This record gives sequence, structure tokens and C-alpha cells, in this order.
Amino acid sequence: MVIKIQLNKRQELIVEIVKENGPITGEHIADRLNLTRATLRPDLAILTMAGFLDARPRVGYFYTGKSSTQLLTDSLNNIYVKDYQSIPVVINESISVYDAIVTMFLEDVGTMFVVDKHALLVGVLSRKDLLRASIGKQELATVPVNIIMTRMPNITMCTKEDLMIDVAKKLIEKQIDALPVVKEVESGLEVVGRITKTNIAKAFVALADESY
Repeated sequence: MVIKIQLNKRQELIVEIVKENGPITGEHIADRLNLTRATLRPDLAILTMAGFLDARPRVGYFYTGKSSTQLLTDSLNNIYVKDYQSIPVVINESISVYDAIVTMFLEDVGTMFVVDKHALLVGVLSRKDLLRASIGKQELATVPVNIIMTRMPNITMCTKEDLMIDVAKKLIEKQIDALPVVKEVESGLEVVGRITKTNIAKAFVALADESY
């Protein structure tokens, strides 16, 4: 659904006219505003596409009963993880902290997902985890990442069918940068994607672009 949250004064007046008198034809709306139908047509098109008004052939325009907030909520409830998830960076639980640091640098990510020999999710490794480990005195080339990673069941995750707004709430609540997108298989969870703050931003920017 396409929405336009900021309406100009004439569009707000059109909504009020239709709300009080609908269904009402475009000609009658134009007469009330002392405008030509051609002048009014772009505003009616915007309001209809935005979801404030609906139109029926040979009947006219009528008010949908939805506020700007409700329309925004409707839009947010139609943005899913599967539409914006990106490729996950996955490492094996047996690799060293040193190798993990190199991989994170080369992949330019802030979070990596750790899997076992069966490619099932067993942990999450963040930039903070690696930084904390590097401050210590241990030999990074000999310490496996499964020593410092966040383990199941303390991993916040999502599925491709989850709403992006719900994932955004999880990221804020947990104060983390990324979530693994998982798929349940017979023996555990398979990592099929990732959602980051950047993915969230892209989704909401796309929503804003559609509004105009």
C-alpha cells in the first residue's frame, strides 16, 4: 500500500468533504471547492493511492475511515524479513578467534553466525565479542570462537516470515546490530539470511520513498 502522510490544506479539505458527504463524485467535490475537475484530479489520485479515499465507478469517492497513523501501520504490517534480508556471514565453531577477526574485517560486517559441522546454528559472534577477547592475554590463534560466542538458547533470531517492524523492536530491545534469519530443519536451525540495522533502514527509506 502506498501512503502519503503529509497532506496539503486542499487535500485535507477534500478528505473532510468526502468524509461528510461520501459517496460523492469528483464533479461535486470540485464544485464545493470552486475548482475545475482537471485541477482537482491530481489531489484525488494522490488521496486514492494513499488509501485515504476509495473510488467506485459511477458511485464516486468515499472515505476509507483510516487515519494517517492507521495507514502507516498497515504499510509497516506488510514489510517482511524475506523482502529485505541479506546474505549471512557464517563461520564454523572450530575456527580460531584470530581467523574470525580476519573474516569479519574482510567481510566488513559487525556480526557473524557460528555453525557446527552439520551447518546448524550454535552461536553468534559480534565485533564486541572479538574486541573483548583481543584485549585479554590469550593466544588468539589457538582459542576457538565457541569459547567466546553467544550460545543457544541465548540467541535472538527471526524467520523470513516475520515483520520487519517486529525485528526492529528486537534489535532495539536487545541492543544488538543483527539477527540471523533461520529456517527450522529436522535436527536444528539453519541460517538462511541476516537482518541488520542497515536492512531495517533500507526498508523504512523505501517506505518513505513510496509515500511520495
